[in-house]
Amino acid sequence: MSEYYDEEFGELGLVIGDFNIPQRAADLPPQFKDLLVPNKVQYVFCTGNVGNRETQDWLKTLSGNTHFVKGDFDEVKDIPETKVVQIGSWKMVMVHGHQLVPHGDEESQYTFLKEMEGDVLITGHTGVAKVTAVEKKYIINPGSATGGFNGQQTSIPSFLILEFKKEKLQVFIYTLDGEVKIDKQELPLQK
Repeated sequence: MSEYYDEEFGELGLVIGDFNIPQRAADLPPQFKDLLVPNKVQYVFCTGNVGNRETQDWLKTLSGNTHFVKGDFDEVKDIPETKVVQIGSWKMVMVHGHQLVPHGDEESQYTFLKEMEGDVLITGHTGVAKVTAVEKKYIINPGSATGGFNGQQTSIPSFLILEFKKEKLQVFIYTLDGEVKIDKQELPLQK
């Protein structure tokens, strides 16, 4: 990332995961495939449970700066359980989430994020897109890219786009419930 940020428009990152292809879903919804094309984002953060090599390879075509963490159903051996990525002023910590007990619990997620000394925790596993502020830190979950059944419920297909700026992070939450809907949240950097 350059030393100076363009405050008009920052660098973009895709946050996506829990595809579970072909175990729980046949493919990414075509409405999402039409939106997610190469060279539109500078970063890809995948929370795991991709499901197959073809989907993993496709994610790598979207950006030359792609980061993966291992989900509880990923069989690829060379993917780390956790990863830390520094982007400008932001320290991003990645984990699938099945390792944090109880699953989806904000207190356990926040404790993990504090231990890793990060600003933002990127986590998956629940199948539900969510952006949460806890103390001066953030927990973001892209939900399930396919909406595949997570063992308890079928979720709404979703992913996130992050826009990195020097002092804030714009989060665009894409969901597919009949049509693609976009919600936006702004997260100020708080050190």
